[in-house]
Amino acid sequence: MALRSAPLWLLVLLAVALRQSCVGASSHSLKYFYTSISDPSQGLPQFVTVGYVDGQVFVQYDSHSRRMQPRVSWIEKYVGKEDPQYWDRETQISHGHEETFRRNLETARVRYNQSEGLHTLQWMYDCELQRDGSREGFMQYGYEGRTFLTFDKETLTWVAPVPQAQITQRKWDAIPGLNQRNKAYLEETCIEWLQKYLSYGNETLLRTEPPGVTLVRGKTEVEDGMETHVCRLDGFYPREIDAFWTRDGVVWQEDTLHTSVAPNADGTYHYWLSIWIDPKERGRYRCHVEHDSLPEPLDLALEEPTNSKSNLGLIIGCVVVALVLVGVIAGILVFFSKCLFLREGDGRTPFGELLLGFLLS
Repeated sequence: MALRSAPLWLLVLLAVALRQSCVGASSHSLKYFYTSISDPSQGLPQFVTVGYVDGQVFVQYDSHSRRMQPRVSWIEKYVGKEDPQYWDRETQISHGHEETFRRNLETARVRYNQSEGLHTLQWMYDCELQRDGSREGFMQYGYEGRTFLTFDKETLTWVAPVPQAQITQRKWDAIPGLNQRNKAYLEETCIEWLQKYLSYGNETLLRTEPPGVTLVRGKTEVEDGMETHVCRLDGFYPREIDAFWTRDGVVWQEDTLHTSVAPNADGTYHYWLSIWIDPKERGRYRCHVEHDSLPEPLDLALEEPTNSKSNLGLIIGCVVVALVLVGVIAGILVFFSKCLFLREGDGRTPFGELLLGFLLS
């Protein structure tokens, strides 16, 4: 049961939300994205929840199916054995989320003095277990694609970048113990769920697959004689990868461009980095690649030109299209606050209902 039923724009939007730099990504992460729209058209759901483990969609709920559903086989297999009530419980929780988002969308519209029409309310939380054992977390709300509220777990306060959010900020900061519980959730409860999901999907999530590395040379610029080279990495897992250009064995950042690590349909990842160089100095450059799947780093030298036609134009074209798409969509999706709304005994935290109930009241 893949995300085939979800609209294309939503899948792209969520994919953009997950983009990270290839350097310094967390070792393992659990993320939930919630999106609600006030005026659905062309069959789009009014409310969608999507959960990710290490960037892989593993659960989804939407207002069409009205069921929390598995999106990978490992969660369906193991949860069915260990927690038979999981799907019914998550479905009921999602029903509550959907209704609360509907009310808060209307409240937000009034607070911003807007007319009826298409408006969006979004929410995100994530927790990260990094390689060194440290724990990170993040939560944020957004309205109309812009940040509405962000939780600062170091100062235990909410940050309101817009005046319309200050009412909620003051309420939440005044609730005794609430922000301490938010922090504890991100650094403890959420991590416990992440570790549980990793144990369920260990054959998939803890595997390693090495990158296929291809060097592609482009045309030489007429004006200055400089030429472009692209180092393409594909099919690797996990997503953490360290790749850069070197000159004479030293990291070289000048005249370089790289994309973000992006997912493939099969759950692996791909990544590109390019460089502009003087062809006379071609022998000085290498594409350096480090990944958990590699017994030792790779250093690939640039090849001498051949008579074969380069396909760099196609690659660069794809990069340009991707960057334009990111620029259009990036303003839509905002990251939001944590995994809440659950009742006592459901395995997460009972104070979630409090947060959404107060969100825009």
